[in-house]
This record gives sequence, structure tokens and C-alpha cells, in this order.
Amino acid sequence: MDTQAPVERPPYSLRGLAAIAAVFLLACAAEIAMGRPFFGPVGFGIWVWDIWSAANSQYLVDPYSFSHLVHGFLFFAILNPLARKLSLERRLLIAVALEAGWELLENSPIIINRYRQATISLGYEGDSIINSMSDIAMMTLGFLAASRLRVWQSVVAVLTMELGCLLLFRDNLTLNIIMLIAPIDAIKSWQMAGRPPL
Repeated sequence: MDTQAPVERPPYSLRGLAAIAAVFLLACAAEIAMGRPFFGPVGFGIWVWDIWSAANSQYLVDPYSFSHLVHGFLFFAILNPLARKLSLERRLLIAVALEAGWELLENSPIIINRYRQATISLGYEGDSIINSMSDIAMMTLGFLAASRLRVWQSVVAVLTMELGCLLLFRDNLTLNIIMLIAPIDAIKSWQMAGRPPL
């Protein structure tokens, strides 16, 4: 009688990881074709804390990276019941493709102009490519974290990030969505009040 325990199949295959990497590469190639700068006019940097800085959306990580982490939690929450029959790997691939699609749209003239007109991002020029790829990576981290956490832990993580960004930067994913879709003058005025003097 064979008493050997069954070997658990790893949740991610080389083929699946290659498909995910291919989405990153395709998004990067598309942004290059769109004329996006790789490092942005301020050059290479790891982290910027100030949302009003010219380095925001240009360096590898910025305060809006938290919004992309939240994207990952939300994509997991949406895809988990909708695509339950698909493997976790396939659901992650869908989430990465959705996030890459958003990055391409976000860096298109229509959304760049919308940010300038409706939100506090008055001088927004779009993301550098490294920032955009980092945003996709942050979503991936959020998705993977959500896949390992209990529901209540994910809810606490999302609320902590959203409330933390609201208090520290006067902006978060929730306000970003509101201001893009249906801008509210009172919110914009409150956000602008936090801008340091020029």
C-alpha cells in the first residue's frame, strides 16, 4: 500500500508566469510606442512621498502605489466569485491584463486631460514607464496578498490604505474615482487646500 502523500501542484506554473511576464512586456512595448518616457523628465528615482512633486508618477514608487495595491485586492474580490472555476494563476493573469489595460488608458491623452481638468493633478503629464510597470506590479502584490488573507484581513488592509492615504495625502482610490467620473468642487477645494505654497 502506497502511503506517500500526494504531491501538491504549485499554484503557479512556468507557463503561467511566462504569460504574466508577457503582459508586462506588451504593456511596456505599447507605452514605448505611445511615446511615454522610460524614466520621466526628473530622471530615475525609487520613491517620492510628495504628491505635488514633479517626481510623482515618475519614480518607481509614489503615494498612488497604494491605490494600485488596492486594485489588486478589488480584482481578487471580483474575480474570486465570478471566475471561481478558473485557477488562481488564470485569475491573476486576467487581473494583470486588466491593470495593464488601465495603465495604457491612463496614459492616453483623453485620461491625462481628464486628470488635469477634473482632479488635483493639474500638471499631470502621465506616468513614466517604470512607474507604470511598478503600478502593475503593485496590483499583482495586492492580488497575491488578498489570495492569502482572510476576507476580514483584506477589508482591514484596504480600509487602512484608503484612510491612511486620505489623511496623509488628501487623496486615495475612492476620491480618484469620484473626481474622474463626477467631480465635486468641495472635494477638490479641500484637496487643493493641502497643496504647499508655490
